[in-house]
Amino acid sequence: MANIKDVAERAGVSVATVSRVLNGRSPVAETRERVLAAVRELGYRPNNVARALRTARTGALGLIISDLTNPFFTELADAVEDAARGLGYSLVIGNAGECPEQQDDYIRTLLDRRIDGLLVSSAGTGSPMLSEVAASGTPLVLLDRTVPGVDAPCVRTDGRAALTELAARLAALGRRRPAIIVAPAGTPTGDERLDVFRTALAAHGLTLPDERVGATLDLQPTGGRRVMSDFLDLPEPPDAVLATDNLMALGALDELRARGLRVPDDMALVVYDDVAWFAHTDPPLTAIAQPTRELGRAAVRTLLERIEGRPAESVLLPARLVTRRSCGGQGLPEASPTP
Repeated sequence: MANIKDVAERAGVSVATVSRVLNGRSPVAETRERVLAAVRELGYRPNNVARALRTARTGALGLIISDLTNPFFTELADAVEDAARGLGYSLVIGNAGECPEQQDDYIRTLLDRRIDGLLVSSAGTGSPMLSEVAASGTPLVLLDRTVPGVDAPCVRTDGRAALTELAARLAALGRRRPAIIVAPAGTPTGDERLDVFRTALAAHGLTLPDERVGATLDLQPTGGRRVMSDFLDLPEPPDAVLATDNLMALGALDELRARGLRVPDDMALVVYDDVAWFAHTDPPLTAIAQPTRELGRAAVRTLLERIEGRPAESVLLPARLVTRRSCGGQGLPEASPTP
């Protein structure tokens, strides 16, 4: 079995440098990548028990995901786990199921296990335990969703450029009655996407009145289908709908098909959050893609900075618009290449 000296020799660095990399303290990206490549090639596994005795750390990180049934969060959890494992940490995952009480139960459980730090993609607008964790000094990083009143850095996506590009594209396609399906009011991520989209549409003379803003009680297909049904019952139904979550978009698509309506001929449909199989639906769905793997890596790096007692700032990574056939307009230039 390989040891830390073997890794140092393979990477051409000192044992101390290997130790710093595995503890998230290497300031040089090239050195870090060389050490991690040696770790993978040799199958080296750090002795977390010995490390805990030396440093009072367990070598374990905690991750609470708001809903693991959502494909975006499933991929995000996988990205976090991959990044943590590459740095010699194990990961303990809890699924909040979009329930703040369940989230608090997992926070207590993870803290009892003496994790070194905690990543949280919060359910809803947060929970009382999050503020307590932040105030206690436990290293905490928020992921994907900000939480009002919680003093912790957040790693998330900036969708402003992609939403602005989407508004311009819908205007160019002659879509004059856009609508949006959002999370319940008061959810920071949902409120931000609504505000940005509304402002971007206004720049093209398009309005987003309250009757074309539909909020769901949850982020599930049933909610998306109910809102789409309400839209279609309007005296003037929308001609383009943005669903700000992938599961809600599937429910909206189900309702359109149930009524015999065609995408994009009768309605353009766009989804915030891209997943691999959206390229294979009929029609393929235009989507705003978040850099999920990069989010996971950035979240782990930020958490390790907090564990090491270094200043850690929030991170914003840009989303991008991926145009497919669900908007129509095949004659227009593509906004970005389809994966």
